[in-house]
Amino acid sequence: MLKIGTEAPDFTLPDQNGTMHKLSDYRGKKVILYFYPKDNTSGCTKEACGFAERYPQFQEKDAVILGVSKDSVASHKKFEQNYQLPFTLLSDENKEVLQKYEVWKEKNMYGRKTMGVVRSTYLIDENGIIVKAMEKVKAADNPQQMLEAL
Repeated sequence: MLKIGTEAPDFTLPDQNGTMHKLSDYRGKKVILYFYPKDNTSGCTKEACGFAERYPQFQEKDAVILGVSKDSVASHKKFEQNYQLPFTLLSDENKEVLQKYEVWKEKNMYGRKTMGVVRSTYLIDENGIIVKAMEKVKAADNPQQMLEAL
């Protein structure tokens, strides 16, 4: 995990509509940058729907939600449409941002070692500084935890 108090690495990634987003475009707002393994899986759906449910409360606190996975733009579009997600999903197929944020790691699934995304969330302040970093978060609890952190 990146250290609290350090500047969040900037990046440019496409969203579910193919529009490019730079982290630095969100200066002046709080950013919840959450990394998840895969669109349309049970845990990731629970987490995304939890953020969607609380979306008006995040907006009241002037916070932006950005979900990032290695899934394609097309996969993100389906995920957004299936669950009416009101926030931005970013596609990192090359895993550059996943690696920059130290969430692409070796995982142990039923005794088999594989590389994958460790479900993690960063809260970045208005100046681009990491103020909270959580690793191995529980999908169902993460949205409420982040709302409380604001």
